[in-house]
Amino acid sequence: MDKIFLSALTVECVVGIWEWERRVKQTVVIDLEMAADIRKAAATDRIEDTIDYKKVAKRILAFVGESQFHLVETLTERIAELVVTEFDVSWVKVRVNKRGAIRFSRDVGVEIERRREDYLPAS
Repeated sequence: MDKIFLSALTVECVVGIWEWERRVKQTVVIDLEMAADIRKAAATDRIEDTIDYKKVAKRILAFVGESQFHLVETLTERIAELVVTEFDVSWVKVRVNKRGAIRFSRDVGVEIERRREDYLPAS
């Protein structure tokens, strides 16, 4: 499987369960891997034949910047759903890091993997 990745997308958003966290934006760092068959794009050298990672990054940054979730878990799930459904990606790995959330720890966060089937309408 080929993968396209984005590392360390940094954005400020409202995320947290404590009252003070709801009043200020905090920095989250997002890492993303997306399944992609890049053979056609490699042969044609055309952006239309691959995942446009600039569009993905801009969409994620806009979405997260406007979001207000209580849990990093919810934020991570919504990012995965957005990438799979809006960019027709068959598999995605999303890691959201809320730096400084725990004293004496540099990084705290959530990492998930999702497939297209995870977001199909229930029959």
